[in-house]
Amino acid sequence: MARLVPEGRLVYGMQLPVQSGSTLYTEEWERTATAVDLAEIARTADRCGFFYIAACDHVAIPRRLAGAMSTVWYDPVSTLSFLAGVTERVRLLSHVAVVGLRHPLLTAKQYATLDRLSAGRLILGVGAGHVREEFDLLGVDFDGRGRVLDETVDALRAALGPDEFPEFEGRLFRFSGLGQKPRPAQSRVPLWVGGSSPAAVRRAATRGDGWLPQGDPRERLPAQIARFRELRAAAGIEDPADIGAITEPLYVGEPAWDVGHRTLSGKPEAIAESLRAYGAMGVHQIQVRFRSRSRTELADQMTAFAAEVAPHLDR
Repeated sequence: MARLVPEGRLVYGMQLPVQSGSTLYTEEWERTATAVDLAEIARTADRCGFFYIAACDHVAIPRRLAGAMSTVWYDPVSTLSFLAGVTERVRLLSHVAVVGLRHPLLTAKQYATLDRLSAGRLILGVGAGHVREEFDLLGVDFDGRGRVLDETVDALRAALGPDEFPEFEGRLFRFSGLGQKPRPAQSRVPLWVGGSSPAAVRRAATRGDGWLPQGDPRERLPAQIARFRELRAAAGIEDPADIGAITEPLYVGEPAWDVGHRTLSGKPEAIAESLRAYGAMGVHQIQVRFRSRSRTELADQMTAFAAEVAPHLDR
């Protein structure tokens, strides 16, 4: 499969606000935001040339983690389907779907329908998951979740392919003679694998069309990317892959409030120069996040980034 990202480009996407309540990145205004706010941010991303918008996946959060993670996690299929109806061009990424929690034919039915309804804009991002209670609740082996994910990815390749009656024979899943329509609009749904552990990097290199590192600092990325490429070559995979990175928080311009010491802020040219370093490492798409105090400020930041920073990313 050819890479999604055009050669020589460094494209940008974003994890949507509102749909996740993690205290790691949620802004205060999101606590009272509504579907109207979520839709407007998606429309802004669509207008501003964002490559994708993304939604997370958690089924239920235990009390021991609720203080940090919160229990606000919108369902990614429902959320991205809703936003497909108010956008036209931006791709729709699950970042990431914990597909091992569900039977692959159920997952295939949901995401094939989303791809068909959105005219082929789905990117299926998958990951192993990390909340034991979710696996216990759904009867899935938490300690063996890596092996479960490996087979689930293989099964999804079959289930999301062109055949109305897909076939798969594995250790955990077997299906044949069972038809599913609608089929995806894309002949091959792009599958990006998330995670930065050695097992996740191997999975992304050998099973994915792209890789979604999870919070690797800049200084660690070159070695990780080199390892990804080594593993892919060793597996005999010649198809190019889309390599991603999550950037530092951003604020275009000089903030009049405390945006945090890690935030990249200031003149657009300076921000672009800093972000181009990702491209020099071999990254093809960056996931950006903007500090904001309201939906309006976030939309303004996205617009400023697209108009003043993005044109300098490929230089």
